[in-house]
Amino acid sequence: MPASLTVDGKLVPLQLVRHPRARRYLLRLLPDGTARVTIPRGGSAREACQFAGRQTGWLATQLERLRTTPRLPTEWVAGGTILFRGETFTLANPAPGTIQWSTELVRFGEAGKLHSAIQNHLRRLATRELPPRVRELAREHQVVVNRISIRNQRSRWGSCSRHGTISLNWRLVQLPGFVSDYVILHELMHRRQLNHSARFWQEVARACPGYKTSEDWLKQHSVLLR
Repeated sequence: MPASLTVDGKLVPLQLVRHPRARRYLLRLLPDGTARVTIPRGGSAREACQFAGRQTGWLATQLERLRTTPRLPTEWVAGGTILFRGETFTLANPAPGTIQWSTELVRFGEAGKLHSAIQNHLRRLATRELPPRVRELAREHQVVVNRISIRNQRSRWGSCSRHGTISLNWRLVQLPGFVSDYVILHELMHRRQLNHSARFWQEVARACPGYKTSEDWLKQHSVLLR
C-alpha cells in the first residue's frame, strides 16, 4: 500500500488508522500536512487508500489553507503569542519568572520551564472549568454522564465511551466558548448515538443548531493550537 498520495504534483504522507466504532472512511489533514484516513470496522488499507485518492481535490484545498494560515511558534516564549478563549494575546513578562496574558498570571521560575508552566496552567483551568460545563449541558439535554476526564489528546478534541465517560482535550480552554460547547455537546450526543450516522448528526443539530459554524472554526484554527 502507498505511504503517500500525490496532490497537485506533491507527495502527501498517508496515515491509516483503524477505529472499531467508525462506520465509514474518514479523511482529515493533520497540521503537519499528513493525510489521516480512519478505517471503519471491516474496512481495508487498500480501500482506505482508494478513498483518499478520490479526495485529492478536497486535500488540495485543505493544503492551501494550511499553507496560508499563520501558525504560532511551537514553544510559548515571552513576547510571543498565545491563543486563549478564542483570542490571540501577547505573552508579557511583567517581572522575572512570571508571564502574563489577559487576566492570567503564571510563575515559571527558570526560563526553560516557561512552556510547561503555561501548559500546566491551562490544564488546571480545563480541569476546573470543563467538568462543571459538561454536567450543566448534560442536565440541560437530559443526558447521563458517568465520568468526565481531562486529557492531553493530540488529535482529538474529545471522545465518549460506551460506559458513559466523556474525555475532553485540555486545549478546549483555548477555544471560543461557543466552539468548546459544541465539542462537549458533540460528545454528549454520542450518549444517544455512539456513531456518526445521520441520526447522530440530527441529535447534534437539535442540541447545537449552529454547530457547522463551530466545525468551520475548528477546521480553520486547529493548526494554531499546540
